Amino acid sequence: MNHPQNETPLRLLSLFSGCGGMDLGFEGGFICHRKSVLPDSDWISAYDGEEWVHLKPNRFQTVFANDILKEAQVAWTYYMGTRGHDKAIFHTESIVDLVKRHHAGEMIFPEKIDIVTGGFPCQDFSIAGKRRGFESNKDHTGKRRLDDEPSEETRGKLYYWMKQVIDITKPKIFIAENVKGLVNLGDAKSIIQRDFAEADGDGYLVPDPQVLYAGNYGVPESRERVIFIGIRKSALRPKALKALSSNPIPPEYDPYPKPTHACTAESEGSLPPVVCRDIFAGLDEPEDSADPSQRFFSGAKYMGAHCQGQKEIALDKIGPTIRSEHHGNIEYRRLSTEHGGIMTDELARGWRERRLTPRECALIQTFPPDFPFVRQKEDGKRFVLSASGAYKVIGNAVPPLLAYHIARRVQALWPIYFK
Repeated sequence: MNHPQNETPLRLLSLFSGCGGMDLGFEGGFICHRKSVLPDSDWISAYDGEEWVHLKPNRFQTVFANDILKEAQVAWTYYMGTRGHDKAIFHTESIVDLVKRHHAGEMIFPEKIDIVTGGFPCQDFSIAGKRRGFESNKDHTGKRRLDDEPSEETRGKLYYWMKQVIDITKPKIFIAENVKGLVNLGDAKSIIQRDFAEADGDGYLVPDPQVLYAGNYGVPESRERVIFIGIRKSALRPKALKALSSNPIPPEYDPYPKPTHACTAESEGSLPPVVCRDIFAGLDEPEDSADPSQRFFSGAKYMGAHCQGQKEIALDKIGPTIRSEHHGNIEYRRLSTEHGGIMTDELARGWRERRLTPRECALIQTFPPDFPFVRQKEDGKRFVLSASGAYKVIGNAVPPLLAYHIARRVQALWPIYFK
């Protein structure tokens, strides 16, 4: 991975890393659709045909990654390995166990960390779930608890263990991500904001977290995520400390990126939303594709319009929020006439009813087209990572392009913020 010339890499510690959406976005240097980037942007390093561009690398370099999902480890280590990362930096123990080992005297976390990122588990705050929040009935490894006793080790409290990693590593900045549903779940948002600010002895400024709509940043998806940003007070320049302590924060010090596309928010010079038709252009149908991530997909049958995930996507609109499951709730690329499908021109060509493929889901999430999610073993019969596993890690991920927007904003502010 080539970092910007004459700039020291900023060391990034990644938690709840999944298959690497946040890490890839922060490091940059990946392929994205041309319509996802402002045409006069200085983010582009090269053009790849008419539809795709290469984004410039950023200063951030991942030196530690962590996730308990085996599928995440398989996807992360293979693709990030092609970018020069040693697979040994990916750890599959839970964050709870890693912090406990550190407190027992082991050297778990690297030194001189500049930034910590993490999309702490969101199922317990999601509107699509049971919304148990802090009272989650799952433990820190995702297993169902056998008791209802209060615990700091439930899945709904894992953000607090991220806070402990911040206590230990003392980064200049941390970025934490979760579902929009968290902001409507009682006072969960303010509790988490306060707890993060108290990291390392009330050592961080945590401005009001913002809900970012992915479509406003060139992502062809209706995904909304709440982003917490914490900034180490003792590392700030006096002028930056004063500005970031103000309410409102002056725009020139605001750590949140400005929208580039007019999906739910318009700004001067904003582009129209990127839609599914844009990113699917040139994709072969599964039976004609040599790409395993396009060829293998969910065969779950249509379950009726009243069930989740039984809709046909609209090619000329942004895509749905990709979920981290595949049991019949991955939206349809195309429905039959019998099931209400309206893509009559495609059906007339003999193209069959089918759900979105992992490749199509990944493109909606802005993963680059060279990310090999579904991978077969050499015998061609078994999988290193199956379509089922691919759907799971793609749906769990932060869209790399959304992360890239955050990274570019933080990178631009770094010399203004810090001594």
